[in-house]
Amino acid sequence: MAQGQRRNRLLFPQAGAAMEQFKWETAQELGVQIPQGGYMGDIPSKINGAIGGNMVKKMIAAYEQSLAAGSQPPTPQVTNVRTTP
Repeated sequence: MAQGQRRNRLLFPQAGAAMEQFKWETAQELGVQIPQGGYMGDIPSKINGAIGGNMVKKMIAAYEQSLAAGSQPPTPQVTNVRTTP
């Protein structure tokens, strides 16, 4: 069993629903057809990677835009960071 998904935790658990919606919106923008029921395990990793990569690009752009506007988004307090796999 892959262990990566067990360690993939949101820094702000309250943002879970918003991140899930963000994932679906990004997939739709890329033209990725998500199967009924939302199971994405059959979608090739190249496509899932494209969805995640575009999500990261959008988040970085939003952060840069807020910095350019003179406001700084909240910075999470990171604890228990693992530096080795």
